[in-house]
Amino acid sequence: MKVHREEATMENHVTQISREHLEELREAFNKIDIDNSGYVSDFELQELFREANFSLPGYKVREIIEIFIAGDTNKDEKISFEEFVAIYQELKSKELSETFRKTISRRDGIRSFGGTSQISSVGTQHSYSDEEKVAFVNWINKALAKDPDCQHLLPMDPNDESLFTSVRDGILLCKMINLSQPDTIDERVINTKKLTTFKMTENLVLGLNSASAIGCTVVSIDAHDLMAGKPHLVLGLLWQIIKVGLFADIEISRNEALIALLKEGEQLEHLLSLSPEELLLRWVNEHLRNAGTETISNFSDDIKDSRAYFYLLDQIASKGEDDYQMSVKIDMSGLGVPDLDERAELMLQQAARLDCRQFVSPHDVTSGNSKLNLAFVANLFNMYPAMDRVKANGIDTAHIEGETREEKTFRNWINSLGVSPYVNHLYWDLCDGLVILQLLERVNVPVNWKKVNNPPYPVLGANMKKLENCNYAVELGRNVAHFSLVGIGGENLNEGSRMHTLALVWQLMRRYTLLVLSDLGDGEKVGDQVILNWVNTTLSQKHKDTQISSFKDKLISTSLPVIDLIDAIAPGTVKWDMVKRGEKGVLKDEEKLNNAKYAVSLARKIGARVYALPDDLVEIKPKMVLTMFACLMGHGLKKANR
Repeated sequence: MKVHREEATMENHVTQISREHLEELREAFNKIDIDNSGYVSDFELQELFREANFSLPGYKVREIIEIFIAGDTNKDEKISFEEFVAIYQELKSKELSETFRKTISRRDGIRSFGGTSQISSVGTQHSYSDEEKVAFVNWINKALAKDPDCQHLLPMDPNDESLFTSVRDGILLCKMINLSQPDTIDERVINTKKLTTFKMTENLVLGLNSASAIGCTVVSIDAHDLMAGKPHLVLGLLWQIIKVGLFADIEISRNEALIALLKEGEQLEHLLSLSPEELLLRWVNEHLRNAGTETISNFSDDIKDSRAYFYLLDQIASKGEDDYQMSVKIDMSGLGVPDLDERAELMLQQAARLDCRQFVSPHDVTSGNSKLNLAFVANLFNMYPAMDRVKANGIDTAHIEGETREEKTFRNWINSLGVSPYVNHLYWDLCDGLVILQLLERVNVPVNWKKVNNPPYPVLGANMKKLENCNYAVELGRNVAHFSLVGIGGENLNEGSRMHTLALVWQLMRRYTLLVLSDLGDGEKVGDQVILNWVNTTLSQKHKDTQISSFKDKLISTSLPVIDLIDAIAPGTVKWDMVKRGEKGVLKDEEKLNNAKYAVSLARKIGARVYALPDDLVEIKPKMVLTMFACLMGHGLKKANR
C-alpha cells in the first residue's frame, strides 16, 4: 500500500482520508468480505487491519470490538465498510490510544479495569476474581515446583500480581499445557536461555498454538496480550488449560468404573453423552447416597454448608482403606460447628489429610464459587475415584470404544474456535445442529439465525426442532459451501451417525484450514495439488533434498520434508542435532516419532496453528498431513507478503 499524506483538523483531530486511500481501504475490506455481503464479522477485524497495513495487537482489537458492539444500534455484530472507515480514521488520528483511560479498582475480591474512547461513550470493563488468582497460583506452585525450567518464576506469591508477569516468557504456559496434556509440546523446542523479546514471543506463540490444539479457545488472544500480562486473559487461558487436565480422565472409556453411575433403565448412550461436570455431580451423589445423606444438584449453593464435602471425604477415605492403603479416618465433628466459614476450614483440613486441599479456600466454599468448587471436586475424583470397579451394571466394558485420535483432533479444533456449547462428545453434542451452524459461519457461510431453533427446546417436539437445525446445516453445506454430502441428511447428524458426522466435520475443518490461503483465491479453489506444488517448489528453492509425490508419500513418516520446509520458511529455527536421519536414511519407529514431535512443535512455534499430531505424520494420515502442509503454506505466504 502506498504512503498517503493525511491531514487532521484542529477541531476534532480526526484524520481525513484521501480518495485514493479510501479505494485501497475498500480493496482491503473486499479481501476479507469474500462472500460480498458488504459486512465483515467482528472476529475478522484484526485480519482486516492487517490487510490495511495497520496491524494492532489482539487485545487492542478486542477492546475496539467491545466498544463498537456496545454502541452498535442494530446489534448484528457485523461491521460495514463505512463503520470500518470511521474506526480506522479514529485510530489513525491516535484519538483511541490517547483517550483510553485505564483504571484499577478493588472491591470484594474483584479487580476491575476498563477504558473509554470517542468511538462510544460506553466504557469497556473486565474483572477477575482474586480468589481464582490465588487458587491458580497455589496449583501451579505445587504442580511445577520441581521443574528446573520454572525455578526463576516459582514459587509465586498468591497475594501479588506475579501470576500475570509469570507468563511473559512463555515457559510457564508451555509447561502448564504439558501438565494438562502430556507430550503436547516437545520441550526441546521451548526457549529457556538468553530470553530476548523475540525468543519469549516464540514461546508464547508455541504455547497459544498448542493450547488451541488441546481444545482451548485462543482466537481472541495473542502473544502481545500475554506479554502485557492482561489479567482477565491470563486467568481465562490458564483456567482452560487447567480444566483440560482435570477433566481428561473423567470419561467412561478411560475410567470404566463410571458405568456404576448408570441409572436404572437408562441407556449407556445417555451416560456417554454426559459432560465431565455432569458425571462429577453423579459421582458425588453416588457417594452421598451410599452415606445415607441428601444429594446435591450443583457445585454452588448446595455445597456452601460443607455437609456434602464432609460425607464425600468420609466415603473416599473408607473406600481407600482397601483401594489406596490409606489409614485416614475423617473427623466428622466439624459438621456440628455453626459458623460456616469455620466449618469449611475444618472440612478442608480433612481434605488436606488426603493431599486434596487444592483450589478452594473456606470462603470459596461458603460463597459457592462454582468454578473453583468444580476444580476441587475434579481433583478429588482424579486422586481417589473410590468407585466399585466390579459394578458395571451388566455391561460388557470391552465393547466401549474410546475417542479415536481423529475424533479428538476434530473436537479440539471445534472447541478452539469458541463454539457454544463446549463439545465434550463429538457426535452427541453436534446432534442439534447448533455447533455445525456455528462452524459453517466460521468458514464464511452466511447463516440466517432467525431460521434456527435455540434451546430450551419444548418438551414435546424437542427432537423435531433439533432435526430442523440439522436439515438447515446440511442444506447450507450442500448448496452454499458446496461440500460433498452425498447420502448425508439432517437425520444422520441428529442421530449422531459417526460416519456422516465425521464426513461433514472433516470438510469444515479442511475449508477452515484452506481459508488461510485466501490470497490465492477462494479457499475451496485451493486444491491439494496447489499445496503440493508449493511445498516442493519451496523445498527446491531452498536447496532441500526432500520432495513428496503426494500426501501419502512414505517419506512423510520420517517428518524430514516437514522439518526441511520449516527451515525453508523460518531459517535458523531448526536445531539439526535434534533431527534423526537414521542409518543409511532408514529410521526406526522411535526415531520417526522423535522427529514428528519435534516437527509439530516447531510448526506451532513459528506461528502455524497446526492441529495434526505427531502420530499422524508417522502413520501418514493424508487428511491431517494435508492440514499440516496447508497451515505451513499459509504461514509461509503471509511471511513472504509482509
